[in-house]
Amino acid sequence: MDQFRHASVMPSEVLDLLNPQPGGVYLDGTLGGAGHSRLILERSSPDGRLVGLDRDPEALAAAREILAPYQDRVILGQENYADAQKILDDLELPGFDGMLLDLGVSSRQLDTAERGFSFRTEGPLDMRMGPDAPQTAAELLNSADEYELKRIFRDYGEERWAGKVAKRIAATRLETPLVTTWQLAEMVRDTVPKGRVPSRIHPATRIFQALRIYINDELGSLQRILANMIELLNPGGRFVVISFHSLEDRLVKRAFRKEAKGCQCPPRAPACFCGQLPRAEMLTKKGLKATEEEVAGNPRARSAIVRAIQRLP
Repeated sequence: MDQFRHASVMPSEVLDLLNPQPGGVYLDGTLGGAGHSRLILERSSPDGRLVGLDRDPEALAAAREILAPYQDRVILGQENYADAQKILDDLELPGFDGMLLDLGVSSRQLDTAERGFSFRTEGPLDMRMGPDAPQTAAELLNSADEYELKRIFRDYGEERWAGKVAKRIAATRLETPLVTTWQLAEMVRDTVPKGRVPSRIHPATRIFQALRIYINDELGSLQRILANMIELLNPGGRFVVISFHSLEDRLVKRAFRKEAKGCQCPPRAPACFCGQLPRAEMLTKKGLKATEEEVAGNPRARSAIVRAIQRLP
């Protein structure tokens, strides 16, 4: 399964923040290539345990092979990390001593043309991270109305030309259904102003991001686990999140700050009336970013932001 072996993003920073210990129970909610999971198991030797989840059955199969040397300390499941409470209940565990999310799409998924995540190779417009996703990108593009597409591109891709692209899709599909990644990418390039002018960022980048996030309900899953994160952690437990774009990072930053601040009364209130106390401590005042040396060896780390929080005892 060499195709799943890849450089884990900011491994030293992530491990230092998560601080795995012998005897602890840890969740890797985005197993992927199992790089971070392997490091967690090494650091928590000899008896730390890991629960590894992924929606992608291919990633899960690869992880079983990669983590085979630790099999007596590993539980793997094809699940959405948003269902972490169900996992705890099924395992009869009170909570995790640490949780890790490495958000977004994996290098393997991007590089596999048949998955349809990237416009760099031609493939079907699929974009499903796992079989639990209700529809493919092609099904969405060829059925949603123009205004819904505009909303998706605007809200999930922060695309400046969302309306123009949605209108072009609605007109194009009347004659030719959109079915391949190159078909969509070229249409976007021809639609947005200056789309044909060479640029570091392909004009279809935000459109593909928006479709992927919407198809897999990525922000919804993240919001669900953030809303329940304190209950999922044992006292003193830590939660580390690696984000790759501003939509994810804003959700994480706001949720972490809310739990660390406690009082939710309006800033101008003369005194606290809500009585809410801080339930966690911020471990990262600002999001951590990869060093220039790491980015040179692993370009995927360029946009990564790492944030961490610890539940108070």
